[in-house]
Amino acid sequence: MSAPVTTLMASEVHETIDGDRAARFERSLLTVPGPAPLGIVRKRLAGHRDMDRVPLLLVHGFGQNRHAWHLSRRSLANHLAHAGHDVFKLDLRGHGRSRRMGSRPAARVEEYLHEDLPRALDAIRATSGHERVVIVGHSMGGLLGYALAGELPQRVHAVAALAAPYDWARGAPVLEALAHAAALVGRVGFRTTAFPMAAVRALFDATQPLWDSRLVPLPVRAWRPRSFEPAVLEEFLASAFDGATFGELASLTSYRAGRPEHLARAFESRDVPLLVVAGTHDPLALPAAARAAYDRSASRDRTFVTFPAGHADLLLGRHAPSQLWPTLTRWLASRTRC
Repeated sequence: MSAPVTTLMASEVHETIDGDRAARFERSLLTVPGPAPLGIVRKRLAGHRDMDRVPLLLVHGFGQNRHAWHLSRRSLANHLAHAGHDVFKLDLRGHGRSRRMGSRPAARVEEYLHEDLPRALDAIRATSGHERVVIVGHSMGGLLGYALAGELPQRVHAVAALAAPYDWARGAPVLEALAHAAALVGRVGFRTTAFPMAAVRALFDATQPLWDSRLVPLPVRAWRPRSFEPAVLEEFLASAFDGATFGELASLTSYRAGRPEHLARAFESRDVPLLVVAGTHDPLALPAAARAAYDRSASRDRTFVTFPAGHADLLLGRHAPSQLWPTLTRWLASRTRC
């Protein structure tokens, strides 16, 4: 049975795409009730209807929320809607609007895969009439896109994975050691214990000059130094950073290459259009770690692209509108037609 969906509000808004570029959009807040209620924001260009185009489901990464795609000064979600796409931004359980609606954080990533994403697909089908979607996932969201394409190929039209480390921490021993140490906490009985994302955000705030300096050799960075304007970075840290659990991290890192083997095999055998994007300055998802999905995929339509970017700035950094955005838009243009 499909999950019910309710439209709480719908309005027309005037919002920024980037800089002085702005447009009017139709914005709807969808809710999917249940033990773990979900919030989904739908965005379309005002007055535009293209029913022959497959919708986009945007899935955020670990410790993030829908604002990883949308800030008041720069919005990849608005850019995609302005290009004519029907865009759905999901807050996974325990994140963003879903958390405010009462959903508790996940103890394992599989809760997103087996419960949240199928319910989101049902909600999109109920509101758009489309059975299939294009998954556009960032980081962990890209890994979930791979897994969903493997488990529900009849519902996934294509996958665009952005900074998604298919081979977990490949080539980054410091990151691997830190991740496995944190995951150990989740595996010894503290799965629902909150990962200290608030402390991480506070650390970024307090030490921002270090993270933005090219002269300080930090082994782990969430963005390329000086890739955000100060005001945009401030909003990103305040809005996009969100909760997570040690159990969630444990399930991300407890498998070889960071994903369940049966899901890897299922995805790798699918002939689904695939775009894999990596940042050359991203220690959280090095190009080699991201490219592994491209190399192992059986897709006859697959593309691998790199940009001189870090992890978060790949989506919303100052150079994203001239680097990632045009490439993603061109790739989607020919792959979202029914």
